[in-house]
Amino acid sequence: MQPMSIPVPASGNIPFAVQMHDIVKRFPGGVVANDGITLDVRLGEIHALLGENGAGKSTLMNILFGIHAADRGTIYVNGRQTTFRGPREAVDAGLGMVHQHFMLIPRFTVTENVILGSEGDAVVLDREDASRRVRELAHQYKLDVDPEAKLGDLPVGTQQRVEILRALYQGSRVLILDEPTALLTPQEVEDLYGVLRRLKEDGGTIIFITHKLREIAAISDRVTVIRRGTTVGTRNTAETTSAELAELMVGREVNFKVDKTAGSPGETMLTGENLVVNGDHGHKHLDIDHIELHRGEILGVCGVEGNGQSWLVEVLSGIRNPDGGTVTLRGKDVTGANPNTFRHHGLSYIPEDRHNRGLVLDFPLWENVLLGNAWDEPFTSGGRINRAATRQITTSIMQEFDVRAPGPDVTARTLSGG
Repeated sequence: MQPMSIPVPASGNIPFAVQMHDIVKRFPGGVVANDGITLDVRLGEIHALLGENGAGKSTLMNILFGIHAADRGTIYVNGRQTTFRGPREAVDAGLGMVHQHFMLIPRFTVTENVILGSEGDAVVLDREDASRRVRELAHQYKLDVDPEAKLGDLPVGTQQRVEILRALYQGSRVLILDEPTALLTPQEVEDLYGVLRRLKEDGGTIIFITHKLREIAAISDRVTVIRRGTTVGTRNTAETTSAELAELMVGREVNFKVDKTAGSPGETMLTGENLVVNGDHGHKHLDIDHIELHRGEILGVCGVEGNGQSWLVEVLSGIRNPDGGTVTLRGKDVTGANPNTFRHHGLSYIPEDRHNRGLVLDFPLWENVLLGNAWDEPFTSGGRINRAATRQITTSIMQEFDVRAPGPDVTARTLSGG
């Protein structure tokens, strides 16, 4: 990184921590993720970056953090024009980033994850001192986490705290959070807000990426809205409304009133009876007497994370065989059947972790659509994969569900999170 001092104007006598001007980023296949975006973040504020899925929010922050290089544009950090050639340079300049998909190692302890990359030139690592420093930092910002716990044993909300701890341990004064509430429970969201407010009180600057309007009012001081890769406006949060932000975000007036008609559920489609999944030492991961889903019904399953929801979903979709009980799908006993059987009976499963369990990121979109359908017509013809038909089906899916990509041959990795 080769910084150059540039006089950067302040607004209301508050200097800018980050400025990004006329940022352009194109990806192979014709994807224009950022098309002349401008973003100004004042020192010591919580600045929300609002936009629909695929608007270019994460790409913009990845450019700021040195993960991607912009094709055009200028970046200022604390008044100095700079271009980060990698995340290490961004970290050295006081930036930290908490990614939507955490960059952590499950087999490592909390302390090992926090200090990873910050060990310096020490030949022998003083683990006791490192653990003490992590504990003190966690206490300072009320980040409730055990430094000696294995990361893979922790719930998602606690893992996120570890990512924040790592950024603070590295000395970050500008913290970027990419869709940080996506996998959190309501209580974990409130806990996160408390952490961010404490960071702000301590002089930190926070960029908060979201597409949820209620989060804007709850946590931000100002908000910049981007739509289809361009900046459409910046507002003081206290002086705007959800209606205005929604219109800026989607480009049309949004009706927030939903006229919901009373449901009229039909026949039973899916039933679980006396479902049991055993754990260690006599503990049961799952022990459900009865659950059923009817045609035309949306059934909610709620509970604090770790209370069996994941086990239930895996049993009801054929991913995991129960140790007891039965699963009935459309009147047929499918207990112990493989996921393909469930799929052929009309049940689909969208996993929580789409990166590791939902998609093959380096496959093109049409190959991801093919997965699980490779033996079915029209995906297969005469024992061979029908590539033309699969591409056409993929294109139709993209059009119907507004999947923003140049075509079915781009890899899943190039898509936005949504």
